[in-house]
Amino acid sequence: MRVAVDATKCDGYGTCFDLCPSVFRSDEWGYASVEGDGTVPAGDEGNARRAISLCAEQAIREIS
Repeated sequence: MRVAVDATKCDGYGTCFDLCPSVFRSDEWGYASVEGDGTVPAGDEGNARRAISLCAEQAIREIS
């Protein structure tokens, strides 16, 4: 599983990096970005999917 963040939609609420810090991080302005190529480590898929579903701005999507 891989994820991507649309930086034009993110408002920096931080839910994603609170739920799944192995995948999401805060950039220098407080907006979400992904670590590396967005690959979700084994065992963190549930947290990543929860971050996707709870993103207030729908800025995160799963990519294949």
